[in-house]
Order: sequence, then C-alpha cells, then structure tokens
Amino acid sequence: MTESNPIDNFFIGGDWDKFVNEIEKKELKSHLTENEAQSINNVFGKGNEGEEFVNGDEEEQKIEIESSSDSDSEPCLGKYIYIHDLPTEFNEDLLKHCKSLSDWYNMCHYMSNFGLGPRINNPDKILSNTGWFETNQFMLEVIFHNRMKQYKCLTNDSSLASAIFVPYYAGLDVARYLWNSNRLRRDFYSVRLVKWLKEKPEWKKLWGRDHFLVAGRITWDFRRLTNGNSDWGNRLMLLPESRNMTILTIESSPWSKNDFAIPYPTYFHPSSDGQIFQWQNRMRRMKRRILFSFVGAPRPNLINSIRNNIIQQCQAARKKCKMLDCASGSNKCYKPTYVMKIFQTSIFCLQPAGDSYTRRSTFDSILAGCIPVFFHPGSAYVQYLWHLPKDYTKYSVFIPGNDVRNGKANIERILSRISKAKILAMREQVLKLIPGVVYADPRSSLKILEDAFDITVDGVLERVEKIREEVEQGNEVSDDGEEFTWKKNLFGTVEKHEWDHFFDRS
Repeated sequence: MTESNPIDNFFIGGDWDKFVNEIEKKELKSHLTENEAQSINNVFGKGNEGEEFVNGDEEEQKIEIESSSDSDSEPCLGKYIYIHDLPTEFNEDLLKHCKSLSDWYNMCHYMSNFGLGPRINNPDKILSNTGWFETNQFMLEVIFHNRMKQYKCLTNDSSLASAIFVPYYAGLDVARYLWNSNRLRRDFYSVRLVKWLKEKPEWKKLWGRDHFLVAGRITWDFRRLTNGNSDWGNRLMLLPESRNMTILTIESSPWSKNDFAIPYPTYFHPSSDGQIFQWQNRMRRMKRRILFSFVGAPRPNLINSIRNNIIQQCQAARKKCKMLDCASGSNKCYKPTYVMKIFQTSIFCLQPAGDSYTRRSTFDSILAGCIPVFFHPGSAYVQYLWHLPKDYTKYSVFIPGNDVRNGKANIERILSRISKAKILAMREQVLKLIPGVVYADPRSSLKILEDAFDITVDGVLERVEKIREEVEQGNEVSDDGEEFTWKKNLFGTVEKHEWDHFFDRS
C-alpha cells in the first residue's frame, strides 16, 4: 500500500475524519426494479408490515477507486463460478413454507431483506444508523446464495467454471426434522440431492470435487454416525458424494478435510465500505470500563462444560465483570442492542464452548471491538482458517478450559496482568478483522474491502484449484490422515502438540 492509501492511513493513525468526510460527499442511491422487488417478495415474504426490501430514499455511500483489474483483459480468469439450477424443493420451497422450519420460533420473521431479517430499531444509538438487521444465526445459506447471485464472475457456461455452487439449503432442511425420530425423513432430501447431482454432466468432470455448498448449521447436525433413529442429525456430510464436495459450515469438524468453517452471520450487513470504516472508528473510540464480560447461560447437563465456573468467577470479580444471563425466560440475549452494548463497553469477552465448540457470540464480540477469550482451540483457532489469523495471540487470549475447571486459572488475574499497550495492539487487530467476518448486504457491493463472502469464495477457488492440479498430475485424492486435519491446517505439521488432548477421540 502507498502512503496515500486511505486504508493504510486508517490503521496507522492518519487523518481519519477527513477521509470519512470525503466518502460522505459521494453518494449513491440503490434501487430495485418493480419486477425484482416482486420476485423477492414471492420468495422471501414481506417481512414486517410496511417494511421495504430496499429503501429507495436511503442514500448509500460510494467510494470511487482505481483498480488494477480495470486494465486486466480477463479479470475473471480462474474465478468463474457456475450455479446449479436446483429443483425448488431444495431451496425456494423451504422459504415458502418457512413456518415449518422450526418448532421453537417462526423463521418467517427472518426471511425479509434477502434473508438478513427486519431492520433493527436503534432508539438508544447503540448501533450505527444503517446496516443492522435481526439476522438469525441459521440463515447463512440464504444470505450466501443471495450474495452468490451478485458475484461478479458468474457464468452460464459450466465448462468455463472453476467451481460449481450448489444452492441447497441444507441447514434449513434438516432443522425441520432434527428432533424427529425418523432417520429416513432426516436423510430424504440430502439423498435426493446427491442423486440429482450425479446425473449432471458437471459432476462427472471431477466427480464433484469442484462443487461446493453451504450448510448453515454446525457440522454435527450432518454427521449421524449410525442408522439408529435415536442418533442426532442426518448423514449429508458422510455420503460418499458429499465427501467429494467442499462444504461450508458455521462450525467444521477438526477431523475432516472437506468441511470448512466460515463466520456465523452477525447483525451487521454493511452496504458500503464507508459504513465499515465508520463503525471501526466508532469502536476504536469506545470507553471500555468493564475488564471482561460474558453473554450466555450455564450448561448444567454438559459434564465438561466450564460455564458454571466462568459465571462464578464473573460474579466474584464484581464490577470488573458484567454478565448478560441467557437462561430460560430471558430474551435479552436475542436482542442485538443488549448484546452489543455489553461488548462495546468490555475490554475482553469470554467465549466458552456451549452445546458445541463455536458460538455466534465470538463474531458479535469482534464486531464490537472486544478481544475474545477462548478456552478451547476448537472454538475458533482450528475453525475459521480463511478469516482469522493463524497467530491467534495477536487478536485473542487463550486460557485452557481444564485450568478454569480445576481452579488453576483465575480469569480476572490473568486478564488484569495484560499491559495497556498489549490490549491496544490486540484491539487494533480485532478491529481489522471486522470486514472479513461480516456479510455485506446482498443488494450492494463493497469497493475496497473484502467481506466474509469474498474471503470464502477465494478460499474455495484456491482449494478447488489445488485439487484439480492433483488430479491432473495423476495423484489420488485420499482421506488419509484426516484425524490430524486440525493440526495440519493450523500448524502445517502432524507432529506432537500440546493441544493434542483437546482433540483426542480415543
């Protein structure tokens, strides 16, 4: 980057306010045609009464930049993606019957605005004025699909494609039947999908190794190990055909080579680079008087959970720790303004595992400029390899969960010993992560920054290209060594490591 680059200046203390003012002078109005708006209503429903999918009067910021790709005669070379035109039973029909998607709450509420959900009211000014939505954490498939429809290098000619996208809403599908004792019902559509794919000429090109799909739930919802009706989930990720594809989840298996974790959707979906820059700067200026905080609930039924220990330590720390209790009967944890207010005023945010390794809260805390504290390497470090730095010490604190459980680790004491200079450096790293962990509004596009979608697509294309090279060289693509996938991906080796006990399945 040159010295005059505004992004570079932003991170080294340049004249930020002047840069923001320059952005604000350039505005762009975003509109949908009447036909486009009608088609969206047909698929996603109308959301809140009186809410528009696009506010034609809303002015969007636009940044004009010169791109080196302008002079590139083939900017999409190696980046073309073909989208399979699946039967509607695999995606659109699920949205049309949104009331049946969950036994616990009405998913129709979250279908508006391209799957981002209703716009958030912000009377207390906890959030910025635009870009915030009541996004459900399991709507990633819909959001990603709508971003993919706007991808700059789409092609209708599959022979040109470097990768093939399969827009199957796997998570929305299986969620209907997760608590159903009939395993055949849980498996029905995933089996139908792979049967449909195998009959397509695109599949036979690399036998699915250039295909990818988004399964917007944790990997364990798609990995039923037996055919017992009482076992959890379906078998989507264990089907032979699926094991050839790249599957994107909000939590991957540390022992699998073909599923990759990508960020949970947050509540922030910016429509311009300027919205992100302004939010980063706002979080940089926040006064943080709380040393650490925890948003969550105990897990009394999970033997190895350390949440009770964390809650006890938080209570013992008194004013240095703040907790938002998400136990049954409290709905504040589902209201973005309550969650973000706590994170914005905290220096550190505790992120213990819950029902599984990962939490949406991790990305909410990053968005608030709060340094995450992890207690298991499976909660982030071996998960989001495309989106988070491999050097986890730059942006987070790691405290082994066993030390907390055994009383060997005092969270308050550990965090209090971190110097102010170190905290400022870590927070700056956290703020830099924000663009890459949010999904931009599908109706707009970022000009300078790459969001979570862009980073994910780059990761998929790079992976498929490596597989294609291996196949062309006659090398067999095997599953050997999958047990150490987490270690190989993070450290580049399978040698003995101090974290081995965290992932020992024996």
